[in-house]
Amino acid sequence: MKSSAKKVELASVDDLFSTEESRADAQREKVVEIPLSELHPFKGHPFKVKDDEAMMETADSIKQYGVLVPAITRPDPEGGYELVAGHRRHRASELAEKETMPVIVRDLDDDAATIIMVDSVRP
Repeated sequence: MKSSAKKVELASVDDLFSTEESRADAQREKVVEIPLSELHPFKGHPFKVKDDEAMMETADSIKQYGVLVPAITRPDPEGGYELVAGHRRHRASELAEKETMPVIVRDLDDDAATIIMVDSVRP
């Protein structure tokens, strides 16, 4: 006897008991605090980060107010996170003796990461 039942997909328990707002919130990027020791520079980062007077001013600001704009990172398959944008904030956080830094973690390929990195240093 041939069944005439069609393939039926049931909603998960999470879908049944969550709101559209909470599902949308789960898709948004989040700012997370990552230990400075887990953050390392983008491979081939072409710009120099100098410990000049401007860097000392940034470090003083971070010491007083913290990092106000999170850096952008991507997971490194070898461990930790690769800084895409925020190399100066990272160094200033080290000078300010912070242990963590706010970052947004994104899954980026090399091309997308390079575009973000170059755009982040344009005046």
